[in-house]
This record gives sequence, C-alpha cells and structure tokens, in this order.
Amino acid sequence: MAGMTVAPRRWAARLAAAAGLLVTVVALLIAPATSASAHAVLQSSSPAASSVVPSGPSEVVLTFSESVRKVPGKIRVIAPDGSRADRGEPSFSGGVVTIPVDPGGARGTYLVSFRVISADSHPVSGAFTYSVGAASTPPVDSGTDSRANPVVGTAVKVARFLGYAGLVLLVGPALVLAALWPRRLSRRGPTRLAWTGLGLVAFATLADLWLQVPYTAGGGLFDVTGEGFGSVFGSAFGAAHLVRLGLLAASIFLLRPLLARPAGRADAIILAVLGGAALLTWPLAGHPAASPAPAVSVVVDAVHLGSMAVWLGGLLMLAVFLLRQADERELGAILPIWSRWAALAVSALLLAGTVQALIEVATPQALIDTTYGRLLLAKIGLFAIVIAVAAYSRHLVRSRVAAQRPAPVRRAVLVELAVTVVVLAVSATLVQTTPARTAVAGPSAGAESGFFSTRLDNPLLAVEVEVSPAERGNNSVHLYAYDKNNQPLLVAEWKATVALPSAGIEPIEVPLLRLTDSHAYGDISLPTSGEWQLKITARTTDIDQATVTATVPIR
Repeated sequence: MAGMTVAPRRWAARLAAAAGLLVTVVALLIAPATSASAHAVLQSSSPAASSVVPSGPSEVVLTFSESVRKVPGKIRVIAPDGSRADRGEPSFSGGVVTIPVDPGGARGTYLVSFRVISADSHPVSGAFTYSVGAASTPPVDSGTDSRANPVVGTAVKVARFLGYAGLVLLVGPALVLAALWPRRLSRRGPTRLAWTGLGLVAFATLADLWLQVPYTAGGGLFDVTGEGFGSVFGSAFGAAHLVRLGLLAASIFLLRPLLARPAGRADAIILAVLGGAALLTWPLAGHPAASPAPAVSVVVDAVHLGSMAVWLGGLLMLAVFLLRQADERELGAILPIWSRWAALAVSALLLAGTVQALIEVATPQALIDTTYGRLLLAKIGLFAIVIAVAAYSRHLVRSRVAAQRPAPVRRAVLVELAVTVVVLAVSATLVQTTPARTAVAGPSAGAESGFFSTRLDNPLLAVEVEVSPAERGNNSVHLYAYDKNNQPLLVAEWKATVALPSAGIEPIEVPLLRLTDSHAYGDISLPTSGEWQLKITARTTDIDQATVTATVPIR
C-alpha cells in the first residue's frame, strides 16, 4: 500500500515539473531573436555631431557599433526654442536608429539626446548637437534625466550577489543530501538551508526584473511603468529570467522529496537537467550572450557558475554540518569522495575561467588598462588564496588525518568560505562592468577603457562627477547636481576648468552642455597623464553658487 501511495506522488511531482517546464518553453518562444553584441557605442550620426547643415533634415540617423534596443521615451531631439523637434517613434534596425524630425524647423542649434540598450542588457546614453543654418545657444532638454539613480546601480549588484549566494545555498545541501548524507543524521538543517537558497534565487530573479526597468530607463527604485516592464519582458534578459522562474517552480516538486529522503534515480536525473538548464539563464542574460563567441561563452560561464555552486555549497555543508555532526567512520567515507568532487569542480572552474577570460579580456594589456581587467586580476588573486587553502585541506584528507581530527579541516574550510564570499562580491561587480574586449576596442568617441567617478559635497549642493575614459586624449565629463535630500537640483549655470599644476598647465575651460536642469555634459582633450584638478562651479540662483574641486587621475 505504501508503494502504491508513493508512486502517484512521484507522478504528480513529475507532472508539476512538466508544467514548470511548459512555462519556460513559453518564455523561450516569446524571447526575441537578437544578434550578438555588447556595450554598443555611437560610431556616427547624420547630421554629424557639431556640424552645421544648410537646411533642416527630415530625420536624424544614429549608427551604433552593435545592435541596440529601444528605451521608451528616451530618444529626443530638442529644437533651439526648447520644443520637441522629433516626430513619432524612432525606428530600430540592428545598430541603426532613425529619428523622424520636422524638416521645417527653425534655424539654430538642436540637441539630440539618446538612451538605448545594448544586447547584454546594459544601457548606453549620450548627447550631441547639430545646427541648421548657423549655430546658436544650445537648448536644454526639459525631459526627465535618463540617468539611473546610484541606488539602483548598487541594488542591481546586491541582487546579483544574492542570486549567487542563493545558488550556493541551494546546490550544496541538495547535492550532499542526495549522495553523501549519513542516514542517522537529521536532514532538517540542510533542508532549511536549501529552501532558503531557492527563496534567495527566486527573490534575486524577481528583483533583477524589477530593477532592470529603472536601470535601463533611468530613475529611482520605484520609477517603473507598464511600458518599461513590457520592454524588459520582451527582451532576451527578461526571457532568461522568466525561464529561470519557470525552472525554479518545476524543481520545487522534485526537490521536496529529495530533501526529505534519498531520491530515486529518475527524479535525481530530472532535477539535474532542470538545474543545468537554470544555470544557462545567468550567462544568457549577461555578457557571455553578447561575446564574440556567444555559444562558447554561455556554456563556459554556466560551467563556471555550476562548479562554483558545487564547490562552495559542499564546503558550506562540511563546515556547518558534517564536520560537526558526523563521526570518524562516516567522515572517513565522506571526505575522500568530497575531495575528488572538489578537485573536479576546481579544475572545471579554472578551465572555464581561463577560456572566459581569453574571450572577455582579449589582450594582456587590457588586464591592466581596464576596470574589468583589474577586477579580474583581483578575483584571480583571491582565488589563488582559496586554492592554497583547499590544497592544505586535501592533504589532510589524503593523509587520513581529517577524519580523526576534523577541527583543522573545519578551520581551513571556513577560511575558504570567507575568501570566496569576497570572490562572489567581485563577480557580482564584474557582470555590471564593461568587458575589457569592448573597453579597448571600438571608436575613441565612445569606448571606455577606464572610468573616474566621485561625489563632491558642499553645504549648498552635492555634485557627482564622472570622467571617461580618464586617460590621455578625449574625455567626456558628466556633472549631476543634487540637493540635501539627494534629489536632482536645478542648476542655472555650470562652469568647469581643468588644470595640471605639476606640469605647468594653467586652467583650461571645459565647454559644458546642459542636458537637463541638473545634468551637464562636456568633452575635453587632456594632453598628458597626471593628477588633474577639476574645478566646478554651479549657480543655482542669481545669488547662490557653489564651487567644488576634484582630483582626477589621468593615465
């Protein structure tokens, strides 16, 4: 009778898993087909930036280095009198964006501002001017600022970190309970850990979907619209996250019996397939899907992520449960098996990480010259520490000391876990950083090989400064003003100068263009490297103004 009761339950669980898979298939079917690209940059425009044309064009054409997608309401052409000169919605064809404009517009200078999304889900924004007949005072874009709130950028990284942490908490207990857990020990603690991990992955996935709206469109945490959600859900990024949610829902019904008791072979295989498919959704929503070799990058990144989850999840189970609760005989059987698993996982991590680094970094010099490369070097250094500690643990296992005296192994495992938490944080930052291959390639007008950002506080206001690429040659400068409540502040007039006293270079004026009431943009050519002094004056009223100074290191 008991066997007859269990069988229907297993069939019900498999049917529920099939229903979850159906959700993922639907999400895959509605996913748009996109070409591979990453961090698109504006290569050219018609009319050209800063040009003077004899008569008003009927359209403005933007040509990007890669395919881009629309951000609703974030492409605007402003006439000399401050009114909108664009007519109707812009059209997108790969990397070409065509904006219809009124050809009978007034003479003077027009402002074109844009924000689009590259294939790896990251927003790209910028602005330029052109003039009809003769140049005039550039207009100000009175629309909402297209810059995402700094809180949103931080929240995106936190969500990615929680997703990675949840994956570790889910995979470790599931794997150990399925294959290594002693029958006499209670499964309650690992089971709670696994459900916590699944909840974190689900929460991080939903948070990613929510945050992607203000991240791509600009604005604060709650600046979301139905149109914005529609744009996100209709993208490859949204489809990958919907697939992940469907796979998580399907796995719940198979995970429950596995955590309660040893699972059957068929259920374990189905669960492993679901897990492998879920792992693919992370690279499909990020840089790997937009690399020069997307198929290789996606598979390699999934292997990298899965190996990390197996290794760290297993270490967590050892530190929290097995090395405390298992006896010498049980540890004597468990630790050699785990040691082999860990060696395989670490080998896969190293191989996958090497392949992915070769694709994303492209050149050895990019390791030093780009933010992505430097973060990768930091990750490699931390990983080397973890490998050294893991080698020590493996030596204890091979010498059969670990089963008799688990305390040294447990201390080594705790050190591994502590360092790898930092590695996860670096990884969460890496997925939001421009890949080195993109930063060192492409036209100088848009590619970023470096970045400088700081916030300057004054009793009257706060100015956030961004300089890119922070190296010799042409640099773009973005200035954002905020009040004491961290809200955008209207600035009537901006002034900025740069100087390099150590080289005898006197202050050079930075020509600034007001993009919105609180945002100014300028381009400046810096002839040499050094610690440049950037002096900014912002006038908020006829009598109130503030001056702040930043030291900008230029390579």
